[in-house]
Amino acid sequence: MSFAQELDEKRLHCEAVLKAFLPHAENEAGLQESEQVSHYAGAVAEAMRYSAEAGGKRLRPMFLYETCSMYGGRTELAEPFMAALEMIHTYSLVHDDLPAMDNDDYRRGRLTTHKVYGDGMAVLAGDALLNYAYETAAAACDRAGTPAEMKNVIRALRLLMRNAGIHGMVGGQCADLEAEKKDEIEAEELLYIHIHKTACLIDSGLAIGAILAGAPEEDVEKLHTISRCIGLAFQIRDDMLDVIGDEKKLGKKTGMDAEDHKITYVSMYGLEAAEKEVNRLTEEALALYDSLSAKNAFLRELLMSLVGRSY
Repeated sequence: MSFAQELDEKRLHCEAVLKAFLPHAENEAGLQESEQVSHYAGAVAEAMRYSAEAGGKRLRPMFLYETCSMYGGRTELAEPFMAALEMIHTYSLVHDDLPAMDNDDYRRGRLTTHKVYGDGMAVLAGDALLNYAYETAAAACDRAGTPAEMKNVIRALRLLMRNAGIHGMVGGQCADLEAEKKDEIEAEELLYIHIHKTACLIDSGLAIGAILAGAPEEDVEKLHTISRCIGLAFQIRDDMLDVIGDEKKLGKKTGMDAEDHKITYVSMYGLEAAEKEVNRLTEEALALYDSLSAKNAFLRELLMSLVGRSY
């Protein structure tokens, strides 16, 4: 099986896990009453599913599943966190697309949530996805079979929450919004934005998978650093694609950063320097990866593929 075929199979697996945990309509067959959403909240549940089922690479839950498997962890513990992590990622996209933020009309080739359901419902859908993510991840507590697994689940929950909040993605988004008010920003500020806005959720994938499996502490620390490197490389590549990417492949309009006068790694250093930095960061991540006590050939190739992605 080729890497592309394996990647697609694993993406479909992540899709199936996510859909299984998303909220369902009232009176849907085969569901307990506690799992059903009242018809009074039906509109927001519909918007949640529209947002979450919009497609995408599902990289973050894939990272989580692969690292958990790499260290011999149980799928039953990983799945709630896989779904929760993608819900958190989706909520951030729904809010990013709002007129008050990036004001995007299309995401992954189709209308954004606020264009279909309105600004207010999009805000609620994002809020609901974030809260539902924590409910979903907490379900792993019921699946823990030993005190050691319960301890790992609680540690994973704390990391998931921290990386999504003010010390993580929200903090990065705050810094990004503040940076938009300035004509210039320091390199340190740009680094903070990228690490917290992008790398933190990648860290939730790679590190949580290892934590749930009870991986050696030295490896967990290395995975934190790998996440930082890959997150930075991923974001810099994203900034590059806004300049040189194909709108049809990306599923969104390009040139928005320049149009909005947004300061990015590309605008600060240029495309050539950006390419070199992506390569440097990826090489550092792979060197650390190769020193881990466990191996996963697919995960290694997946990390490598982020260097040259074109969409």
